[in-house]
Amino acid sequence: MDTDTDRLRRLRQTFHQFPELGFEETLTKARVSDELSRYGLEVHEGVGVVGILKSGHGNRAIGLRADMDALPILEQSTHSYVSQSPGVMHACGHDGHTTMLLGAAKALSENPDFSGTVVFIFQPNEELGLGAQAMMDEGLLDRFPIDEVYAIHNLPGAPVGQMSTRDGLICSSESLFEITVTGQGGHASMPQAGRDALTIGAEIVQALQTIVSRKLAPGAGAVVSVTEFITDGQRNVLPGKAILKGDVRARLPEDRNKIEKFMRQLVTGITSAHGVAADMTFKTEFIEAINSTTPTQAAINASQSIGLDTIPDRQPMSFSEDFAHFSAAVPGCFMLLGNGETGAHGQPLHSNNYDFNDALLPIGVDLWCALVRDRLPSQVAE
Repeated sequence: MDTDTDRLRRLRQTFHQFPELGFEETLTKARVSDELSRYGLEVHEGVGVVGILKSGHGNRAIGLRADMDALPILEQSTHSYVSQSPGVMHACGHDGHTTMLLGAAKALSENPDFSGTVVFIFQPNEELGLGAQAMMDEGLLDRFPIDEVYAIHNLPGAPVGQMSTRDGLICSSESLFEITVTGQGGHASMPQAGRDALTIGAEIVQALQTIVSRKLAPGAGAVVSVTEFITDGQRNVLPGKAILKGDVRARLPEDRNKIEKFMRQLVTGITSAHGVAADMTFKTEFIEAINSTTPTQAAINASQSIGLDTIPDRQPMSFSEDFAHFSAAVPGCFMLLGNGETGAHGQPLHSNNYDFNDALLPIGVDLWCALVRDRLPSQVAE
């Protein structure tokens, strides 16, 4: 017998087979729009896709967000629905997030026992932190005003269907930095004749590690990582130029600002001491994701109402989430839903053999529906 769960599983695996990178989600958007139209929703396409479902006479509106984009990773899985786009895969579960929200749209359209408006937000380019702002720049919140906004993300390593969230900070910010050191190249046998940018760059790398350990309070939860070190040196040529690239995570805006200040001080001090020039950029693409109290309690209530193992005070996540831009504009809650502890379902996010757990699909649909009924109670319930 063909059940809704079977249909959701096939839909999710289709999304998995045909992944698309941020702002390239052409096929994905078309499929999402088609599904929403078949459910009878009002559909609007732009950089993303928005579905509108109204019921009753309530004047409140809530937004439910799912992300659609994949990652530039070559999949190493062996299942039957492996990515058909070489070098691109759904390694973060956005295929599942999209499918769960579509499942909720179908379920609520068939049984609209709520009063108000649900705005289904299918966002592009979450992975680079650009999609939420692009949708808002396009007028999302002006055209479709909402009182609250919610998102679900799967969490490998946690039991299937375990919901966890917290009031306040839920995800860290991410800032990208680039430091260019310009010295004087020279012969490897005569380092005294030049100003070796590699050695000076290495000194900067080491110094940056003292920011978290010595300049921020213990337990701040910040991370400073140098991820690339590029020079123009050769076998017997000392480099005259070095470029350091990296990533900063912070749980508080004030810590993020302190880190940038301390980085600039260290870079200026070290390069000045060596008589070389330096340039540094520091760009925050993902701000800190903050959950608001009322939506967070509503998410907890909805989770408990359908019998999920619910953790209401989990530790903040070190990863970053583009949902932060939505929840900075409108009170919101970001939830995590356990993807499983073993096999491909327990592999880390962004690994080349990770897979979203299809057993999570009906659970996510039920959670979305319970949340809508809690936040937009029907006239009978009122």
